[in-house]
Amino acid sequence: METLIRFTAAFGIFFIMIIWEAFSPRRQQQHSRKQRWPVNLGLAAINMALMRVTVGSLAYLSAVTAMDHGYGVLNWLVVPDWMSLVLSLLLLDLAIYAQHIVFHKCPVLWRVHQVHHTDLEFDATTAVRFHPLEIMLSMAYKVVCIVVMGANPLAVIAFEIILNGAATFNHSNVTLPAAVDNMLRWLIITPDMHRIHHSAIASETDSNYGFSISCWDRLFNTYTSEPERSQTTMAIGLSSFREANELGFKALLLMPFKKLRRREGQD
Repeated sequence: METLIRFTAAFGIFFIMIIWEAFSPRRQQQHSRKQRWPVNLGLAAINMALMRVTVGSLAYLSAVTAMDHGYGVLNWLVVPDWMSLVLSLLLLDLAIYAQHIVFHKCPVLWRVHQVHHTDLEFDATTAVRFHPLEIMLSMAYKVVCIVVMGANPLAVIAFEIILNGAATFNHSNVTLPAAVDNMLRWLIITPDMHRIHHSAIASETDSNYGFSISCWDRLFNTYTSEPERSQTTMAIGLSSFREANELGFKALLLMPFKKLRRREGQD
């Protein structure tokens, strides 16, 4: 049931965002969907199948096991259910923010995470463009965090839904009025805010790490409000991967095992 709820929510939000993109795009894309979508959605299909046959519900089961055996800080403190729910959501979001930074700063992990950043455009399908190794590593990390904090099982389900939905929203090529975007940024990650993270300029890529709520970037000084170039003209992707023919399905699967390339603006 937990898996069905997550997938239903994910597909529903994805469908809404691609319709929104079609009617109100923020940027005119230079690379066609026919070229990019099979690659992005192909990776998503592999990752879903991999999780389905391996550890698909492990996060939730880990939370249940921790609760049943009294593992984790929140279970030791015996906090009220509502507080456990809220703290679990906040701590899990902080944990994913920290994970994201580590995947950028650690060369071995960046080899895997760069697959996500090589997309030459930015739309809802970019949200699912991850190498299978990253999905597995992320799940292992998440399970450790869940057990250590004693996360509320309901919060774990809610967090997965929120994380997937937020990622689809903030990767989408949609237009929001400037006033609305500026207001929303004080609470959540907007597409304009996260698009900066997908800039081809390394200093901008290494900012705006949040996926759901925006407070962590402001709190830990990783927030960039505007790109060096405008939102509609900034280059998306990595400066070291600018040719679409280098970014096919097979090439992305092999990318973590190839020599790292230097990025624009990288020290």
